[in-house]
Amino acid sequence: MNGHTHALEVEPRVTLLDALRERLHLTGTKKGCDQGQCGACTVHVDGERVLACLTLAAQVEGRSVTTIEGLAGEDGTLNAVQAAFLEQDAFQCGYCTPGQIMSAVACIREGHAGSDEEIREYMAGNLCRCGAYPHIVAAVRLAAQELRS
Repeated sequence: MNGHTHALEVEPRVTLLDALRERLHLTGTKKGCDQGQCGACTVHVDGERVLACLTLAAQVEGRSVTTIEGLAGEDGTLNAVQAAFLEQDAFQCGYCTPGQIMSAVACIREGHAGSDEEIREYMAGNLCRCGAYPHIVAAVRLAAQELRS
């Protein structure tokens, strides 16, 4: 988890989301709909984005899990996407922001940030109830440009 090994004993039905929040106290990953429809619980497992509310904790045994807490550098330096979200004011209430950022990192890494339309399409699984979408797209575009240079 975020570069560290954790040993947990959990029941087979415990979701990754609940294990992160309740057992490991990594509360950056948010519980939104708990049905896989809002994207607030997006994390990376072996570099791929997954919805932690639909993933059983047992499914990630021995795999690399990255949460929003694991994106910044060891010295606290923000990831390019985190910095772009701040610069572009890509949040209002902030509840969806961790999931948005985790999806944005994957969007850029997988080469889906070539246009605003492509960014919107790839980020469509992450909902923002405040409607900060134009700023989110601008942040993803900015981070993608910075990472290319």
